[in-house]
Amino acid sequence: MLKIGDVNLKGNVFLAPMAGVTDLPFRIICKDMGASLVYTEMISCKGLYYKDEKTKELTSVDERERPIAIQIFGSEPSIMSEVVGKYLNDRGDIDIIDINMGCPAPKIVKNGEGSALMKKPDLVRQIIRGIVNVSKKPVTVKIRKGWDDSNINAVEIAKIAEEEGVSAITIHGRTRNMFYSGEADWDIIREIKKVVSIPVIGNGDIFTVEDGMKMLEYTNCDAIMLGRGARGNPWIFKNILEYMNGEKVNYPKDYERIEKAIEHLELACAFKGEKIGVREMRKHIAWYLKGLKGSNQIKNSINTIQTLEGMKTLLLDYSDSLKKQEQ
Repeated sequence: MLKIGDVNLKGNVFLAPMAGVTDLPFRIICKDMGASLVYTEMISCKGLYYKDEKTKELTSVDERERPIAIQIFGSEPSIMSEVVGKYLNDRGDIDIIDINMGCPAPKIVKNGEGSALMKKPDLVRQIIRGIVNVSKKPVTVKIRKGWDDSNINAVEIAKIAEEEGVSAITIHGRTRNMFYSGEADWDIIREIKKVVSIPVIGNGDIFTVEDGMKMLEYTNCDAIMLGRGARGNPWIFKNILEYMNGEKVNYPKDYERIEKAIEHLELACAFKGEKIGVREMRKHIAWYLKGLKGSNQIKNSINTIQTLEGMKTLLLDYSDSLKKQEQ
């Protein structure tokens, strides 16, 4: 069992925060499939500070997701600590506050937020100190290897985070300039694990059960975090845990992927309404379909369907055809 602050977790396989992906329905699906901890999409502290309704919606959570971490981003220590102290502290449905210091998106970085913070260790210290001082919940931080190959300072930032009272740290083994290209450097995760005593969560290039086990063994990290590897494949959490527990790994059949996509679709429509739910599920369904026989035609049709029933009918027919092929 892993403990982050006073939060007890049943396992050590986490769902990464992903903007536009890890919304409430997807988090419920992943939690149901064994994710030990899930994170919200990153949420703007400025948006919460100025009471933006769309930003506030991103903080909605469901009891089925708990324990859950809410991930915040910003660059102004006073605003960030005030948001945590006045808005998030009294939320009984949130368990952990995670600070994003790794997002590489240009629109985030140009404001000095996300991974741009790694260029300013003193500011990192101010932000963490302010939030830890006011937070009633454990505070964690997510960082990258560094800004670019000439500025690799994840070890320095990790030490600052521990000194300022952070309860756990996640490291994505890429620099900001790499975005999601190339290979993640697991050596930096291994190095950080050696120099801090708080839990270290490894992130980057976990797409299979084998990848997850290799990262745990190679870096000695306390937990692993999956992002892109979970899109269209929430079974990966269950499968990694099965392997860890010495059980038979039950990979999903093709038709089971489609059945899960339908379950996900229904959940999205229940929470967001049919119009938004159907539209936002198109990318998720495309991920569920990836690599399946005859899926290209289905993908094309999905982009034109506007209704829940229409989408379900198409997917059920496809699922039936896959079942027949497997018999």
